[in-house]
Amino acid sequence: MGVVGLGTMGAGIAQVSVQAGFETIGHEVSAELGERGRATIQRYLSRGVEKGRLSEGERDAALTRLSLTTELADLADCDLVIEAVLEELDLKREVFGELDRLTRSDASLATNTSALSVSEIAEATKNSQRVLGMHFFNPAPVLPLVEIVRARETSDEAIEAAYAWAERAGKQPVRCNDTPGFIVNRILIPLLNDCVRVLDEAGVEPTEMDRAMTSGTGWPMGPCALIDLIGVDVHVHASHALHDKIGEARMAPPQRLVRMQEQGRLGRKSSRGFYEY
Repeated sequence: MGVVGLGTMGAGIAQVSVQAGFETIGHEVSAELGERGRATIQRYLSRGVEKGRLSEGERDAALTRLSLTTELADLADCDLVIEAVLEELDLKREVFGELDRLTRSDASLATNTSALSVSEIAEATKNSQRVLGMHFFNPAPVLPLVEIVRARETSDEAIEAAYAWAERAGKQPVRCNDTPGFIVNRILIPLLNDCVRVLDEAGVEPTEMDRAMTSGTGWPMGPCALIDLIGVDVHVHASHALHDKIGEARMAPPQRLVRMQEQGRLGRKSSRGFYEY
């Protein structure tokens, strides 16, 4: 299988793939970015060794299943390609147009988009029946859910092939249609936005908001800690995308989050969000 883009999500997906025993080709626009993605995968696999989740031999074997390329043409023989580039529609459409031209006609092409329309991405291809969404959650090696998203013209064969791959990779796939936000984000994003608005409206500190939701509703992680993990910028982008599609006020990002993004307080990735890391 192939993974296009080895940033946070792409590297995580590639790690899932090599750990599950699949020969995996990771694509990046430069050799330097590709090596950075490989280093990320190696670091997390080594952490798994330190914690006793896998042996050194299993780590080394997984790494040998990963190869890198800067040429999309090197993905020509893949059975499945998952795209994980930036959340920009034009960029994703450009990638899918090239993948459609370069890969085998029976290969499945999946986007990991969290908020964009899979159907609109598929329109960039001539064979849109093989295009679908495979939405992993961050961190991809840890969280088991994968949303298998059917676009307007996705074939049953492409859906079942992706579902089967996710199961073989040890994930918990669920099927859904291509609607704004799919399943989880359609529910979670407005809910997290509500939590942030309550911080100001009810005069609640982030620590107490998180304590309320973990102690009162059984959430494993509080909403402020979760947004810090997701990334404030990622959440704001997804909120804007859903608001543009649906138009509900709850979908729009709260001003507090917009200000945090402008200040560079992006959560764990910047060492400061609602909390300091």
